[in-house]
Formats: sequence, C-alpha cells, structure tokens
Amino acid sequence: MVFCSIASGSNGNCIFTGTQQTSLLIDAGISGKQVENGLKSLDRCGRDIDGIMITHEHSDHVKGLGVLSRKYGIPIYATKGTIQALRNMKQLGKVDEELFHEIQAEQSFSIGDVEIHPFATSHDAAEPVAYRMNAGGKSAAVITDLGIYDDTTVAHLQKLDAVLLEANHDIRMLQVGGYPYYLKQRILGNRGHLSNENAGRLLCRILHDQMEHIFLGHLSRENNYEALAYETVCSEVTLGDNPYKASDFRIQVAGRSEVSCPVIL
Repeated sequence: MVFCSIASGSNGNCIFTGTQQTSLLIDAGISGKQVENGLKSLDRCGRDIDGIMITHEHSDHVKGLGVLSRKYGIPIYATKGTIQALRNMKQLGKVDEELFHEIQAEQSFSIGDVEIHPFATSHDAAEPVAYRMNAGGKSAAVITDLGIYDDTTVAHLQKLDAVLLEANHDIRMLQVGGYPYYLKQRILGNRGHLSNENAGRLLCRILHDQMEHIFLGHLSRENNYEALAYETVCSEVTLGDNPYKASDFRIQVAGRSEVSCPVIL
C-alpha cells in the first residue's frame, strides 16, 4: 500500500492511497491541475484514479472535485448527507448523478483490492466521516476536521501502519489572533478542529510498536505553523501516559501545497 499527502492544510486537502492495482484519493480540495501535478510525481495520472472518497463538503476538501470527476468520470464516494450538500454547491458545476456512490459510516466497502471503512467525525458539516483503508495486510487512515474524539474514534484507529491526523491550530495563537469571536468559538468547539495538544493526546492512544509513519495535517495558515505543530505533538507523546517517546516514530508535517514523500507500507 502507498500512502501520500498531495496537499494538506486549511486551504486545501488531497491524499493519495492505493496499491499496484488500485488508485484512490481522499478529498480533492485543491485545483484539478494541482491534483494532476501531484499524481504525476507519483507516476500516476487522473485517468488512473478508481475513486474519490469525500470526507465532507467544505470547499477545502472538494474544490477540484467537479473538474476531476467530469474530466475522467471518476466515481465519488460520500455519505448521503454529504452527497446532498454537494448537489447544492453551484461552484462544483454539474456532476453526473451516476458518479455518486452513497456510503454509510460503519459500513465497509471495497474499491479494487482496497477495503475502506468510513466512520463518523464530529464536525460542522452535513454528515462527515474519516476513512480507514486496508490492503495487503496494511492499514492507513485519514482523520481531519474533528472538534472532539471519543473512545469510538480511538477504536477505529487501532493497529494502523500509517495515519494522517489533524493538528489544526495552536490554542493561544487562535485566541489572540484576528479571527472574529464566532469563528474562534466554532474552531474551538466540539464540531470544530483538533488543536495541536489534542492531536498529540489522540496520538498517544493509538501508538503501537508497528506504527510506521505519522503525518500531521490540516494545519491552519493563520493559527499554526509547522515547527510548532510538530514540537507540541511530539511533547504530548513523549510526556504523555504511554510507553513511547516521539523519537520512536517517523512523524512529519504534511505540506500545505507540497507532495510528501510517498510512504510504502
């Protein structure tokens, strides 16, 4: 299994995963051209994509969806609530109804030789989910845009080989920054985004000896920066209630617009 961030940040998100037989995207929140450039660096192209799994309908996750789906006829997988929201988004343009494939949280499905398990997240969208992918005895997950997590979230993230986990904001930067009050409250709320500290705490609960790679993603442009996210999460892991130190694992920040080195699991 290959796992790679094409882009991850508050301005756009697109993650690639797949095998020799199957190529998948989780979200398409950057331009179609950026997606294609990212795929090219992985020796893939748009016509190779077997499906796009959408976490939710916010523009930083679906910006390039309409262009890609129309150009290549790529199937779109999303929950009923997300599909309805997508249909109401004029900026996506017309998407062939036959390309929409409705999925449900907690009901696994397969695309090619990849098994996908969607599970619900707490975010202010219609019906958001995160995704866990299993293939060839390896597992990876993409989980961003969640205000809170619980034991069920943790259970879905056990025994992963790789994960891209949201580390959206530094709480102090957000509190003293220029965002209006209502937006600060939204981000800090139970249906908002995960802070660096909470990302580290969640990570502490899913670490195990065989974890191969950890990406920190979906960083806010205004309320975070790479070194701060990395150091905060690493501190939570090293000082947290777990038997590990951050140096025991490969942890890196996924670039806002740069393709990460692909992780081969």
